[in-house]
Amino acid sequence: MENGMLRIGDMLSIPESEIEYEYCRSSGPGGQHVNTTDSAVHLRFDVIHSPSLPEDVRIRLLGLCGNQVNEDGVLDLFSQKYRRQQRNKFDVREKLIMLLLRAATPPRPRVKTKPTKASIERRLQEKARHSERKANRRNLGDDY
Repeated sequence: MENGMLRIGDMLSIPESEIEYEYCRSSGPGGQHVNTTDSAVHLRFDVIHSPSLPEDVRIRLLGLCGNQVNEDGVLDLFSQKYRRQQRNKFDVREKLIMLLLRAATPPRPRVKTKPTKASIERRLQEKARHSERKANRRNLGDDY
C-alpha cells in the first residue's frame, strides 16, 4: 500500500477510500478470547460504481466473483482464519488483490487449428466401428 492506494500489479491501483472494512466476532481459533474480540474481517468493495476499475476489468471481476457480489454490485470478502484482526485484514486484502489480478489479466485469444490427418482418420475409424457395433445389434429377420 502506497499513500492510501492499494496497488494491483503495474497498471491498476485502487484508493483505500473505496474499500470498506467491518470487524466482527470470529468463530475461528482463539478459545474463550474469541468471544470478546472482533477479529474477523469483512471487506466490501463496490465493483459496479468504482471509478478506479476499467470497464473490461469490471466485467471480468463480476464474472469471477459469482455469488460473492450482491445485487447492488458490492463484492463481499470475509476472513477469520487467524486470531489477530490485522492478520485477517491482511488476508482479506490479499484475496481482493488476487481476484483483481486475475480480472486484470485479459484472456488469451483462442487460435483455431485444423485437426491432423491422423485424428481425422481415428475419428472416422471409430465412427465405422460404432456403426458396425450398432448394426450387429439389429434384428435382421423374423427368426422367432
